[in-house]
Amino acid sequence: MAVNQELVGREFPSTAPYLVGREKVREFARAVFADAPQHSDVEAARALGFDDVVAPPTFAMVIQDLTLQQLLAQEDSGIVLARTIHAEQRFTYTRPIVAGDELTGQLRVTGIRMMGGNAMITSEAEISDASGAHVVTATSVLLVGAEESTDEGQAA
Repeated sequence: MAVNQELVGREFPSTAPYLVGREKVREFARAVFADAPQHSDVEAARALGFDDVVAPPTFAMVIQDLTLQQLLAQEDSGIVLARTIHAEQRFTYTRPIVAGDELTGQLRVTGIRMMGGNAMITSEAEISDASGAHVVTATSVLLVGAEESTDEGQAA
């Protein structure tokens, strides 16, 4: 099945709230080699004006992943995970993510571009805090490879 072009414009419900934990921020920072002190040291973060440790910019992917799982679970999507790679990622921040934030994400598919049987699916996850204020927009492009041909006459 080909990628469903009718996904464009589809919006998904907000995810359940995700409470950003201090240790999760520290673990993520270590994993991505973000060694600036505000990612692990509360006092360093407070000296910069934050209430707690500050997540590295790519931490928003943790919440965006929850939104992308909704897309991937759509039976009518035509997206086959085994043929899908994460091709591109961008973040547009209003403010940094800080430990203690309670975040939700809402995904919208903004475009599908077909290229020789392959599909590039662009989506935006609007990530907001508990008050409803925008924190970050995470834009992702998934590349879904074309279905393999099953022609009998192909050489091995």
